[in-house]
Amino acid sequence: MAREQDILRRRGPKRPPHLTSRRIGIHTSTAGGVFNAAERAYRLGCNTLQIFSSSPRQWAPYELSELQCAEMSRLRALYDLKPLVIHTNYLVNLASSTEQFLQKSVEAFRGEVERALALCAEYLVLHPGSYRGTNRERGLLQTAAAIAAATKDLDLAKGGLTILIENTAGSEFSLGGSFEQVAEVIDHLRSILPIAACIDTCHTHVAGYDLVSEEGIYHTLKQLDATIGLNNVKVVHCNDAKAARGSKLDRHQHIGKGMIGKQAFRILLNDLRLAHAAFIAETPIDKPGDDRRNVQALKKLVQ
Repeated sequence: MAREQDILRRRGPKRPPHLTSRRIGIHTSTAGGVFNAAERAYRLGCNTLQIFSSSPRQWAPYELSELQCAEMSRLRALYDLKPLVIHTNYLVNLASSTEQFLQKSVEAFRGEVERALALCAEYLVLHPGSYRGTNRERGLLQTAAAIAAATKDLDLAKGGLTILIENTAGSEFSLGGSFEQVAEVIDHLRSILPIAACIDTCHTHVAGYDLVSEEGIYHTLKQLDATIGLNNVKVVHCNDAKAARGSKLDRHQHIGKGMIGKQAFRILLNDLRLAHAAFIAETPIDKPGDDRRNVQALKKLVQ
């Protein structure tokens, strides 16, 4: 208990209410052109953002022009929006046991990396995939091998891009339901490309980790540090949960309105060991203004 209170006491100087010492944003629409996401994010009060670089549920890639990429970079510099996080298409499954589907996934993921480099994004988030038809260990190895194949001859380090493996809700055949599984993929690849982790609070909760009690939050952070390393957590997806702890049901809820509550977000945002991370909401929009309200809810928790 004393440790959690110590975390909350580690505060920086007071700031005007519209500013924050943390990078806080939300997944933002690219409708009308990818660069429009930067304008939307700024108007929502963000200083970081996450986008899809193409349709999240279609194989056909979206062609980005040099003009669009340049305008995105200009607006990000103008509004101090950093980092730019791109989330990979949901169809990509680099652990697939079906050869044709795996090949499509590798090609699609390479396209994701190429677009991320063109947009000068800092991070590209990837779910490690589903191992249906094989076993977990082979699935983790295949995901790592597929990432290596998809990024062959692409200089991610020169482009300032890091791939982030996201933990998952831990449903049947899903990889990444434990911190250890995320760490294993990272360990396989750290010698050949820039790679780190994205931790989703809803996924963490429904996978069975305690993010509700203060003691549990501290223990979960300790586990995270011992496996992945808090220094390797570059993005935190800040999502409350509609479902119970350990349910494996990935249902996002508004900040402070779900089964997790505000305390976990307050501790995460104020822990100096995560001060380098971007905190990005992927919360639902049930009515107009929900996106802005969730961004503001996170900003108010920074002490």
